[in-house]
Amino acid sequence: MNKLLLAATTAVFALAASNATFAADKKTLAFVVNGASDFWKAAEAGVKKAQGELPNYNLVFKYPEQAAAAIQIRLMDDLVAAGAAGIMVSSADPKTSSEALNRIGKQVALFTTDSDAPETSRIAYIGSSNVDAGKQAGELMLKALPNGAKCMGFVGLLGADNAKERIQGVKDTIKGSKITLVDVRGDDIDQTRAKRNVEDTLTANPDINCMVGFYSYNTPRIYEALKDAGKLKQITIIGFDEDPITLGGVKEGTIFGTVVQQPYEWGYQGMKDMAKYLEGDKSFIPANKLIIVPTKIIDPSNVDAFWAELKQRQGK
Repeated sequence: MNKLLLAATTAVFALAASNATFAADKKTLAFVVNGASDFWKAAEAGVKKAQGELPNYNLVFKYPEQAAAAIQIRLMDDLVAAGAAGIMVSSADPKTSSEALNRIGKQVALFTTDSDAPETSRIAYIGSSNVDAGKQAGELMLKALPNGAKCMGFVGLLGADNAKERIQGVKDTIKGSKITLVDVRGDDIDQTRAKRNVEDTLTANPDINCMVGFYSYNTPRIYEALKDAGKLKQITIIGFDEDPITLGGVKEGTIFGTVVQQPYEWGYQGMKDMAKYLEGDKSFIPANKLIIVPTKIIDPSNVDAFWAELKQRQGK
């Protein structure tokens, strides 16, 4: 994720559906994200690839107007009313959305991605193990800071499962070491606030010597704030995801490393699996209903190869 999209947008692939109803001759599958961010461009590319292999379906990609659970639910209700057959969603707040997700799940094939809602009627989760991703970030912290550190974390949605699980994974991994995760500051996917959280930390907590960006745009905002303050390389940065600023920082050595996911596969596999489900094939769903797409650590040793593959997939 690099910049907040200038406005809430809707990417529609193949035959575009109208705002009122979808074409009756093809089933519509929707991918609904938790907020407007460039992080999701890779998932869009995956959905676009799936569209080429699913000519009997309309695939749509939806951004909520704001990163709020109520707005996300309203968007999904509109999709249901318009005739969508399946929805894959990164739930902005599963705890407060359970009742609505259960209602929606009774009307369409409901899958989750990125941030799960396991206490709902969702059919399956397709995405990263956020606990494992957090553990990988913790491994980076241990490697970067063998003598210990005081770290501050930054994240978008403190209540989302992906945030809580990543934070827990970090805590489990650094437990017993000399590294402390002092606190985690949320920003509700407001990137101005995300950068300000870093700036406020520099002022209020001058002993912090490590920062962790738990959402894809958090690491770039950390980078920018530290650069403005002249503190790059003085404070260790650990990141998540593959924003160009993050990968550039890894390449130049100002960011120690980042844990990347595969949102392209979420979009591609997710749409293909929803189509399978609607056609009666449930064999791909494991007993635990978790379809895990592995995460991996990117550091200076593999950043160039990873970046080249990422650009190729996104058609750049």
